[in-house]
Amino acid sequence: MQQSESLVLGAREQLRSVEQDVLFNGVTAYMDVLRDTANLNLQRNNVEVLEEQLRQTRDRFNVGEVTRTDVAQAESRLALGRSQVSAAESNLRASIARFRQVVGVEPRQLAPGRPLDRLVPASVEIAMRIGFTEHPSIHSALHALDAAEAQVKIVEGELYPSLGVRGAAAQRWDSNVPGDERFAASVVATLNVPLYEGGEVYARVRQAKETAGQRRIEADIARDLVRANVVTAWGQLEAARAQIIATTAQVQAAEVALTGVREEARVGQRTTLDVLNAQQELLAARVNLITAQRDRVVFSYAVVRAMGRLTTRALSLNVAQYSAKQHFDQVKDLWYGVRTPDGR
Repeated sequence: MQQSESLVLGAREQLRSVEQDVLFNGVTAYMDVLRDTANLNLQRNNVEVLEEQLRQTRDRFNVGEVTRTDVAQAESRLALGRSQVSAAESNLRASIARFRQVVGVEPRQLAPGRPLDRLVPASVEIAMRIGFTEHPSIHSALHALDAAEAQVKIVEGELYPSLGVRGAAAQRWDSNVPGDERFAASVVATLNVPLYEGGEVYARVRQAKETAGQRRIEADIARDLVRANVVTAWGQLEAARAQIIATTAQVQAAEVALTGVREEARVGQRTTLDVLNAQQELLAARVNLITAQRDRVVFSYAVVRAMGRLTTRALSLNVAQYSAKQHFDQVKDLWYGVRTPDGR
């Protein structure tokens, strides 16, 4: 009984792990669609800017202000921009397909993503303590250890004597002779004492003990894995926060630089290549900022997942809450019946 309950509780923790994986995959797919959509818009806008730049360069070439080299450079950057649009479209289609696979519907009018800061603790040490206490993988490993230790006791029980008692009672009436009746009763006790098992039971006891030792090591590995995942996710979140600050400053500086280079190019102090390079640097900075914003949201969820708290209840989602305990209580004492708790 204890072993069966440990297996059920372990499976319940595995269900929590699956819940976390599903929610995190949904967040990742959601933010990937937002990132790739914004990136595609940037690339398309970049092509429009490059087309205007090429038109202006050709006009200046016609009046002798620039050379054919400048026109070729503008044409080259425009071709590169168009290829980047194609790549961005491909990435967006892949992200939409992934979103459809994870969420089950096509993405429509997605709202901006927000980081899960309300569930992120103040320090990585607190996050690790929470993970050691609440993460389902650790609980699942501990329940598996309990089941393995119970299996050792079960197998050892085969080496102990067993006592059984059986009783019987019978009442008989003779249908031909009036008043003739008989009553018989018996009680038989049976004691079984194992004398020789050929070493088979002892071997299974040793095997069960080795399995229990393996489960104990797996529990330690689960703790180490939780610690590593928390530290990794926390580091990624901190890096994303710092990258947002850095790329925001980079975008602002690149915008100022592009404006200045364009003004200087008008008076002949800058070449067409300088303008194209400044435009490319601004595009790269904006793409980096979008990626950092996406990472900021995803890694905040990764920290919560690493702690074991990424659940529908913790997120306050407006969905029906599945209670594994309620289903377990509905069937644990049933002696008959084949219907599941949901009526199937």
